[in-house]
Amino acid sequence: MIKTIDRFLDHLTMYRLVLYYLMALVSAALVLGFAKLVPNDPIALALTTALTLAACWLTNKVFAHVFAVPANNESVYITALILALILDPVAATDIKGIAAVVFASVWAISSKFILAIGRKHLLNPAALGVALSALLLDQPATWWVGGNLALLPLVLLGGMLIVRKLRRLDLVSTFIVVALATVLATTEPSQYGSALSQTLGSSPLLFFAFVMLTEPLTAPTMRRPRIAFAAIVGFLFAPNIHIGPLYFTPELALLAGNLFAYAAGPKGRFVLTLERIEQSAVDSFDFVFRSPRKLAFEAGQYLEWTLGLDRADNRGNRRYFTVASAPTEETVRLGVKFYPQSSAFKRGLMTMKPGSTIHAAQLAGNFTLPARRETKIAFLAGGIGITPFRSMLQYLLDRKERRPIVMLYGTEGQQDIAYRDVLGAARQELGIMTVHAVARGGERGQYPGYIDERLIRLAIPDYLERTFYISGPQAMVKALRQKLLAMGVRRSKIKVDYFPGFA
Repeated sequence: MIKTIDRFLDHLTMYRLVLYYLMALVSAALVLGFAKLVPNDPIALALTTALTLAACWLTNKVFAHVFAVPANNESVYITALILALILDPVAATDIKGIAAVVFASVWAISSKFILAIGRKHLLNPAALGVALSALLLDQPATWWVGGNLALLPLVLLGGMLIVRKLRRLDLVSTFIVVALATVLATTEPSQYGSALSQTLGSSPLLFFAFVMLTEPLTAPTMRRPRIAFAAIVGFLFAPNIHIGPLYFTPELALLAGNLFAYAAGPKGRFVLTLERIEQSAVDSFDFVFRSPRKLAFEAGQYLEWTLGLDRADNRGNRRYFTVASAPTEETVRLGVKFYPQSSAFKRGLMTMKPGSTIHAAQLAGNFTLPARRETKIAFLAGGIGITPFRSMLQYLLDRKERRPIVMLYGTEGQQDIAYRDVLGAARQELGIMTVHAVARGGERGQYPGYIDERLIRLAIPDYLERTFYISGPQAMVKALRQKLLAMGVRRSKIKVDYFPGFA
């Protein structure tokens, strides 16, 4: 069952999954409204949804043109649907309510442009929009989606899929635990039962955790700051928490957390200019970019890349890719494998010419070299999964730093072997050997077939002493991880290359 769910999730981008989730919630609320199973007027909800969609789309269109940045339509629709689910549905005769919905929508989208420091979002757009609506128009968010028991099963089911996709259980669980603990700490013991029931069943706690808290552009990407962020927001989320006369609403709690996230995380977005395209293997190409300022990262980390497309497909115009260049290099390198039915994003990449630009942000990832140079390491790479190892090896070459590393590199054929120059230099200058596992057409000295238990035992006799890094197609990564566990390798000594939105 879990494998089936993971296969489904691997073929959806993060943004598309969240968009489908929100669409399902709005649709379910409409159906349940007509059936009188939820208190919301379905006609008012339909009008509110149409208003948020129209206002958000138009505002985004204007600002994207003015600021000359690629628009992410999925992000616009996500913001609009969130607003429809947390603002009180308005009737056609409620002029003040309609004005508040449009006002919140316009500010939510415009904040992505005018409140972006270094092109990086500072505050959660939907949270800011409803906070300003409450402050300036006295039209606060009701967060009605969290108070509908009939919608709770769908909130839970879709929310768990989002957490599974993003691998953000630590973020969500920390927030929920701290929020509940704070609620209990500020409640009379005799009221614990009703307080927990109210918070879990009739408050926006779960929807907030699954959708608002996990918004990637305004949350920390590294684990420790992420946990602190969740704890801060969870503490402020509790209804009895206040600073003087100021009581925190869910949106104010999140905005406060966003300020911490900005202070603790990487700053800004990067507009990268294409310098050249290099072919690294058959159907694999490196896009080499110049950056206006130095990109500070660790070898093995990834970025979210946004490409302006005239027409995106159902995977959208954003992708997560490992930075294939080393922190010591002057250029930023993106390595991509192309298939016969490649996405619109990849087709857009191939149309780029020197001077074309792409936007990069959300530097993250823990798939990095250990701090201790003496740690014995084994790299297991499959196909284009070689990219983080190319970054690490080039980094070590530039620093002339020797480490006890063995690499196993699996490809379908000779023509699929990428970065031969870096692998050769690492062997000659650092003594890092690469054992090639070639499925078809293997040459002398190469292992015939795929990376398997037999090859691991032959090439790495001290495998129980090593920390394994695995990168490649998700099926390969999962299979090798299970194989290593069965061979007695401890979980703590297996690191896998993962980033949200693998599709």
